[in-house]
Amino acid sequence: MGPTTFIATKEHRRFTEFANAVRRQRTIGVCYGQAGIGKTLSAKRYANWSPKAEALIEEWGRREDSDLQIYKDLAKTRTVFFTPGVLTTPKQIKDELSLVTTRTSICIHQHLDTLGATNGPMNQDKHVELIIVDESERLNATALEVLRDRYDRNNIALMLIGMPGIEKQFSRYPQLYSRVGFAHEYRPLAQDELHFVLQRKWRALGKTLDLEDFTDTQAVAAIARITRGNFRLIDRLFTQMQRVMKINELDTITDDVVEAARSTLVIGIS
Repeated sequence: MGPTTFIATKEHRRFTEFANAVRRQRTIGVCYGQAGIGKTLSAKRYANWSPKAEALIEEWGRREDSDLQIYKDLAKTRTVFFTPGVLTTPKQIKDELSLVTTRTSICIHQHLDTLGATNGPMNQDKHVELIIVDESERLNATALEVLRDRYDRNNIALMLIGMPGIEKQFSRYPQLYSRVGFAHEYRPLAQDELHFVLQRKWRALGKTLDLEDFTDTQAVAAIARITRGNFRLIDRLFTQMQRVMKINELDTITDDVVEAARSTLVIGIS
């Protein structure tokens, strides 16, 4: 199967409302949820942090005319998306985040300049309003203090994304936790949303999902039981389902196909 097509679910809309509130209030927000349910996808979508935007910020090379669209997209929410490395030191986090924030601000400034909307000279992070840090459970106490200090100095809203429990982990650091204005739990797909997503998946395989059909209903029930509404597992499962159907020259998605695909997945399903 090709690249994952983004689907604007209710959880994504809730995330967008949460991010807007954090950004408007210039506070610190904590978003937590199980791995694979769509936190990172939603955050990148909110920030318009596309692969092209990410490459432009990282490589910072020669400018192309097509970059103008990236500038425009980044200016919509004025948000930086940042993922710390597993072994990244607090100093590296400070330096890398400063670099990414400055470059993003320059891109936004370029867009505003084309509109004649710039006000005064460009500075390091003038145009950035929110910094989203993914995989926040990787941050140690010193790294968290670096982020807290940056927040105090620059007054740029901060969102920390991670696994369930990070909100309790952060409560051990009073100086950081006292500044947290919002917490948001990112939940798995509800049943009606799962059906909506599966209709898209069926179409991607050239099929039509009919919930009045017993075979389709059985297959959907098997998928729901296995994935529990987890986006990443749904994608991985359908990749294997497509493979099973091709190898066995099958034309119908059944619960047997789903179970056969499940058996090939090494991790992530219990």
